[in-house]
Amino acid sequence: MNFKNIIKKFIKNNYTISFMESCTGGGVSNSLTNCERSSEIFKFGAVTYSNEFKIKMGVDSDIISKYSVYSSECADSMSKAISSYTNSTFGIGITGKLKREDINNKSGDDDIVFISIYNSINNSYKKDKIKCIYDTREKNKELVINKIISLLEEEL
Repeated sequence: MNFKNIIKKFIKNNYTISFMESCTGGGVSNSLTNCERSSEIFKFGAVTYSNEFKIKMGVDSDIISKYSVYSSECADSMSKAISSYTNSTFGIGITGKLKREDINNKSGDDDIVFISIYNSINNSYKKDKIKCIYDTREKNKELVINKIISLLEEEL
């Protein structure tokens, strides 16, 4: 799967997109920018591995304290914050673990990734979570990226 059809629909509707990625480490941004004309819709990609930089980019620290950095609530805060920061039509927040323990954030399952797509047009969220099933980070990132593409196609 790739972003080609999404790019065409975004251009047609004059939509833009930005990402706040954690566990995918810029993989979603990379996948989008591998496609022609991505520069017409892509505004910004932030890789916020640490809680500190999630907060600096607009995630409410109370959400991290109350629900953990590995939660649907955190992904929602990430997606809305990045959309607001960049004035993008859509913001996507991705947080979770790719089958490994995080010594700095012990809570949450070690194989669940939370995805949130914020739509600024109607102030709504499309959310999902995905279980990482592969033994490599690369394959699990690909799994997450493909899920995001599917969710965006549904949203459009």
